[in-house]
Amino acid sequence: MSETVLRGADVILTMDDADQKLTGQDILIRDGVISAVGPGLTTSGEILNATGCVVTPGLVNTHHHLYQTLTRAVPGGQDALLFGWLQTLYPIWQGFDPEAFFVSAQIGLAELALSGCTLTSDHLYLYPGGARLDDTIAAAGEIGLRFHPTRGSMSIGESDGGLPPDALVEDEAAILEDCIRVVDAFHDPSEGAMVRVGLAPCSPFSVSQNLMAETAKLARDKGVMLHTHLAENDEDIAYSLKKFGCRPGQYAEDLGWTGDDVWHAHCVKLDGQEIDLFAKTRTGVAHCPCSNCRLGSGIAPVRAMVDAGVKVGLGVDGSASNDVGNLIGEARQAMLLQRVAKGADQMSAHEALRIATRGGAEVLGRHDCGQIAPGKRADLAIWDVSGIESAGSWDPAALLLAGPSKVRDLYVEGRRVVADGQIATLDLPRVIAAQNRIVKTLMDA
Repeated sequence: MSETVLRGADVILTMDDADQKLTGQDILIRDGVISAVGPGLTTSGEILNATGCVVTPGLVNTHHHLYQTLTRAVPGGQDALLFGWLQTLYPIWQGFDPEAFFVSAQIGLAELALSGCTLTSDHLYLYPGGARLDDTIAAAGEIGLRFHPTRGSMSIGESDGGLPPDALVEDEAAILEDCIRVVDAFHDPSEGAMVRVGLAPCSPFSVSQNLMAETAKLARDKGVMLHTHLAENDEDIAYSLKKFGCRPGQYAEDLGWTGDDVWHAHCVKLDGQEIDLFAKTRTGVAHCPCSNCRLGSGIAPVRAMVDAGVKVGLGVDGSASNDVGNLIGEARQAMLLQRVAKGADQMSAHEALRIATRGGAEVLGRHDCGQIAPGKRADLAIWDVSGIESAGSWDPAALLLAGPSKVRDLYVEGRRVVADGQIATLDLPRVIAAQNRIVKTLMDA
């Protein structure tokens, strides 16, 4: 049996059902689970001093493309809208191999961990050079983050009216066969699972209606979740109206893509009827504010979604459209954008942080995560508020207003992944060197 006590935190933001904010209390971790929360807890195991710190549940990232850490700030894609941005990057991604996917995932996961993230999804929808979903799963296992990868896919290339080049699309029968393989090999439905797998056709403009429908049937047969991009920008809406004769929400509903086991990325352009549909069906949304700003997609109607009862979490999206994978920064951006759109009283720092923790866990169906309470998984972020970022702050719990952008310590399943601001499970300088070597090869090509 392993035990750790996090002792004497200035503030514990529990995000539990009562939304408690505790001061001067301890957290007892036993065998990967939060065993107790209260004053004066003792242990014969490790004691970590959390004086001067705020402790939150680990942040949850509901949408990412980890492979894109290899294509940050690519010329030609820096100032493009979504479709033009994709057309710039597809030829570069075509040159990736399994090592590229593994190393880029290591970098992306380490970056997330340093920003307080303990659970992340990943949407991998292209597999050049013999790459497989196995490559990113291996990277997550090495670094120690809780992982929800999705077996993405593209099946309609340029010659058939789709956006991606033909060389990056797959045969639909082969896609479904590999979906079965990865679910059978890696998906763990049990409480406390470190890996769960989802199925995720890329988007309405890169897969057929048949593949969307068949993937939904397969996912429900296997008991796994569904994920895709939806209603990301005006181009996306126009494509749906022209190609399918309906808005994206109706398209999703017609193909079985609504429900408690589905979450959609972006949803910037959902209208009132679509928001009501998602609320009624308990369909989740991964809100990606920084990427939406970078690509000029717009401001998602998050206030309306939350008020209607839609499950909303946050996503950093890929580093080719966000540039960084900092989830605490994403939470601040989400708060600021709702204030810009609706007024300064429309989203508090605490509500945005709750969306980044409890909200994301609910979107991913992880009711064992996202809060600090006995019986929940020991996924914890410890934020040092004694430094310059919080100097002069009257409310140390208001992390998104005056707090650090990097954790001091991070626990996942009771294991310390970040220690004193450094990744504890990975030789990060070595991986950065490998990443830069791969980027040089891609640039030379």
